[in-house]
Amino acid sequence: MSKLDELVKELCPNGVEYKMVGEVCNIYKGKQLNKDLLTEKGMFPAYNGGISHSGFTDNYNVSENTIIISQGGANAGFVNFVTQKFWANAHCYYCKPNILLVLNRYLYHFFKMNQNRLMEVKHGAGIPALNLNKITELKIPIPPLPIQHEIVRILDNFTELTAELTAELTARKKQYEYYRDSLLLNNKNHNSVPLKTVVKKSCSGGTPKKGNGEFYTNGTVPWLRTQDVKFNEIFEINSFITEEAVKKTSAKWIPANCVIVAISGATAGRCAINKIPTTTNQHCYNMEIDDTKALYKYIYYCVCSQYEELISRKQGARGDLNSILIMGVEVPLPSLHEQQRIVDILDRFDTFCNDITQGLPAEIEARQKQYEYYRDKLLTFQKAELEV
Repeated sequence: MSKLDELVKELCPNGVEYKMVGEVCNIYKGKQLNKDLLTEKGMFPAYNGGISHSGFTDNYNVSENTIIISQGGANAGFVNFVTQKFWANAHCYYCKPNILLVLNRYLYHFFKMNQNRLMEVKHGAGIPALNLNKITELKIPIPPLPIQHEIVRILDNFTELTAELTAELTARKKQYEYYRDSLLLNNKNHNSVPLKTVVKKSCSGGTPKKGNGEFYTNGTVPWLRTQDVKFNEIFEINSFITEEAVKKTSAKWIPANCVIVAISGATAGRCAINKIPTTTNQHCYNMEIDDTKALYKYIYYCVCSQYEELISRKQGARGDLNSILIMGVEVPLPSLHEQQRIVDILDRFDTFCNDITQGLPAEIEARQKQYEYYRDKLLTFQKAELEV
């Protein structure tokens, strides 16, 4: 019998009491921070909720080790835990538990268990928002504090291991980028040529008119969108158009193994390789590589390494790229044999850093699933019967 089982048997053999979150925790909304006070080098991070901070400031309004929940925007309902003093912005809820009833980290793990539920109940056609009552009306089991301590100890061990693996992955990615740039950008032994020199055929895609069922209903033609272009090889596409759309619009087939660059808005500059024949939307620029001059995978790595350069070339209010800006990017062009050697090296790094079926990403995914399994199990209790 585990220590936790012994504690449950001793302290709450007949179940535990459930309370509403609002009975054991005060939840506050942050205060809007003037954008002029938001910098990249302030002492304290500023949060609107969500996965990461939105910048830094020299002031704070919330102390360290605090649970936050995003109140508005696409990430409304996302739960985070901030370990340093910070500024809670207007779209950030922050939580102060009654520590005589519930431990801070116990409450955090409970909120993480309910994160998907909170994200599903946000509302609003424009900027989605999460009402406070959706949080305060959650029912939380309140076992005795020694049991909460043991649950926190177990679950924190999982999160600490995941954090260590994530930190290692971040370091490996930096190492990968360093070697990639050393092999490509910093290699002075080979002549550099404009990208257009090695492109056999290129085109942008097209987006058939929305709402026209002839172009979408029961479609079987894969149709790649820019949100799927994220420095990756694409083996599966989940959006489809019809053969009629291919006949009547600018959405045309491209062969497998093209180098694709997103050319519009926030995704501009990201690239990918399509591993299956597909069509694309108009925000994709598709390049079929001349295999007598360059390997498509080598050119893909070159374009990835030129991301900052592509970003610097964006034009217009939305920040767009075009064929001239992309095709003018310079790439080093060694022999095909040397290109293959470089690809083999970078493939090994890429697999280790990015492949979700193996390497560190796979281990992180496995640890996260393990944490979620035990979290959901440990935070589920028999409800105590109230005495009459």
